[in-house]
Amino acid sequence: MEFKNPEAGLEQFRSRINVVGALVLGCFAILLLRFLWLQVVQYNYYKTRAEENRISLSPVTPNRGLIVDRNGVVMARNYSAYTIEITPSKVARLDQTIDELSKVINIEPKDRKRFKKLLEESKNFESLPIRTRVSDEEVARFIANRYRFPGVDIQARLFRQYPFGSFASHMLGYIGRVTDRDLDKIEEQDQDENYRGTEHFGKAGLEQHYEFELHGRSGFEQVEVDSGGHAVRTLARTPPISGNNLTLTVDAKLQEIAEKAFGDHKGALVAIEPSTGGVLAMVSVPNYDPNLFVDGIDSTNWDLLNNSPDKPMVNRALNGGYPPGSTFKPYMALAALEYGKRTPEQTIFDPGFYNFGGHQFRDDKKGGHGTVNMYASIVQSCDTYYYMLANDLGIDNIAKFMRQFGFGQKSGIDIAGESEGVLPSQEWKRARFKKPEQQKWYAGETISIGIGQGYNTYTQIQLALAVATLANNGVMYKPHLVKTITDTRTGHITTVEPNPIKTIPIKPENLEVIKNAMIGVNKEGTGARAFAGAEYVSAGKTGTAQVFSLKGKKYSEGGTKEHLRDHALFIAFAPAEKPTIALAVLVENGGFGAQAAAPIARQIFDYYLLGKVPAAPAAEDSAGEDQ
Repeated sequence: MEFKNPEAGLEQFRSRINVVGALVLGCFAILLLRFLWLQVVQYNYYKTRAEENRISLSPVTPNRGLIVDRNGVVMARNYSAYTIEITPSKVARLDQTIDELSKVINIEPKDRKRFKKLLEESKNFESLPIRTRVSDEEVARFIANRYRFPGVDIQARLFRQYPFGSFASHMLGYIGRVTDRDLDKIEEQDQDENYRGTEHFGKAGLEQHYEFELHGRSGFEQVEVDSGGHAVRTLARTPPISGNNLTLTVDAKLQEIAEKAFGDHKGALVAIEPSTGGVLAMVSVPNYDPNLFVDGIDSTNWDLLNNSPDKPMVNRALNGGYPPGSTFKPYMALAALEYGKRTPEQTIFDPGFYNFGGHQFRDDKKGGHGTVNMYASIVQSCDTYYYMLANDLGIDNIAKFMRQFGFGQKSGIDIAGESEGVLPSQEWKRARFKKPEQQKWYAGETISIGIGQGYNTYTQIQLALAVATLANNGVMYKPHLVKTITDTRTGHITTVEPNPIKTIPIKPENLEVIKNAMIGVNKEGTGARAFAGAEYVSAGKTGTAQVFSLKGKKYSEGGTKEHLRDHALFIAFAPAEKPTIALAVLVENGGFGAQAAAPIARQIFDYYLLGKVPAAPAAEDSAGEDQ
């Protein structure tokens, strides 16, 4: 029988104990080292992570700056209201959720259409409004049922409001939800941090051009949240800074009178203060209600606006290109004096037509105006005089002179999207057309240019700027809508100083000839009926622009479909001796300038100069004396 050695067994046991003990101590050492790593070395990192889990940093959107007229009338403001919002990524059955939600709060078909449009344009994780401007009663009902709607929440939001609806809408513009294109602009301006949490951006007009002035500075809230992500309390708050306020050069009452003066007609008007370039009124009718866009316009209203034959979304004052008609004649006459092609006393005989190149260019007055000097050519609006003059001047001289007055160029007004128009010349035609036979300028084309027809195409801001420059003795000021910008934090007011672009070198005696003739237009010429009995002296020029070629036939307004009727135009300034207002008026398909456009100018002048709103003057009787 073999006996085990007790000493050897004990030694083996001790060895095992030592190994296990070493292993245990090693484990504790590792835990201690890990503890030291986490609690000492990585302390700041994990403390920050813990705070981030406990504290939510939420951006606070600032109040958007106000837009007021020169007299302090508020034209764009803000108000707060509750919004019911859905985050699509957090909702399993979106349509079913909306159906159930509609049993708690009122959700109309237009709300669903707008939400669907926003859903198509937005990212899935964004919170989108299904109902805005929710009443207190609906808020209470939703809060009581909130547990039933995961992914649906209520938010207090700031809303932009245009208190006068469609009034001045093309000038003010509108805001809408931020798009990828807007984000690119924000990034270009290095404003990413400032726009965190911002859902709206200026889309048109002043709202767009002055977006980064109006937006303000975003604030931030440190909010303690529970494990479910719900707010428990606010720990700290950095208040937002409201956007800067814009004070306009525009007179809201004058704007209102101008818009109403158009009645049911389509058209545009721009009124400018000649000595500063400040825009007093800018009208484009028909217009639209910018309030429709604030929450995201629904598809029904969008289709109505976008597909309307009247094109209410087009800013006719800045984007509408129209032939200037006879409003071009004073500048043609001034060019003739400056280039020595005519003297004021020099006459021509007008038999009622002008033959050139085997083609007869007819005067609007049958039988003609007889013997006509420069004064009579403007007052009576004699086409034949300007047919001859255009031929004598030549197209390139005409273009060179007219370019000085801003024709065919952007005015630089503080609204984006302005059109250049067309100031025709040989160079323009070569660039415009591809075929050699189309690029050639024919002498006969110059003839119609002389009466503001042919390729001539200008905007009303260009016509207004040109007549304001004429009224201001050749000194051109850059047109602008904003007069001052007020910093809402400091109260500091920055004035937009008048910016003289150029002084056109024109002989004073030549300017005086043209101004006197334009005064004659409103005293004894085509604008006399509209300005009969006026308590001030004004200067103007009527115009009519053809929509389609008559091909030798006599124009008859009554026998022409409305959309093919001539456009009515009028340019003017007053008081003639020291002008404080100059304007251009276009009445689309309005017929003759004296009938449709000049009476609108009379109402504008009567209010601005005398403080009264007159009854519209009687329409011009003679169709043959207005062009």
